[in-house]
Amino acid sequence: MGLLFCKPVLGTAILYSMKTYMGGCHCGAVRYKVETDLVKVISCNCSHCAKKGMLLAFVPSEQFRLLSGEDNLTDYQFNKKIIHHLFCSTCGVQSFSRGAGKDGKEMVGINVRCLDDVDVESLMLTPFDGKSW
Repeated sequence: MGLLFCKPVLGTAILYSMKTYMGGCHCGAVRYKVETDLVKVISCNCSHCAKKGMLLAFVPSEQFRLLSGEDNLTDYQFNKKIIHHLFCSTCGVQSFSRGAGKDGKEMVGINVRCLDDVDVESLMLTPFDGKSW
């Protein structure tokens, strides 16, 4: 795992490298692992993300593996209906979503708040104007 990015924060440097994270929903029925560097964590202001307080990191589908709970997922789509917002039918938590990037490549949107042992307060967020998109 090599150094991917370095940014100064209050006189220090934070080093980013690819790491495997475990994540899932609140009740534990949905569990996954994902490889990401968390360099770009998006804070979107669209009605969906804002109401849920989601912070997102997008990864190619090859970097994501659902470990359990496929049969417990419910799909919610709205607006252009190009993103599958998948939430646990038991606890209601949306820990990830599936869709395609502008290039057509399959992507997974990770709700960073659903990753185990990640201090979201330490992350640098990238604002995204989803309300106008």
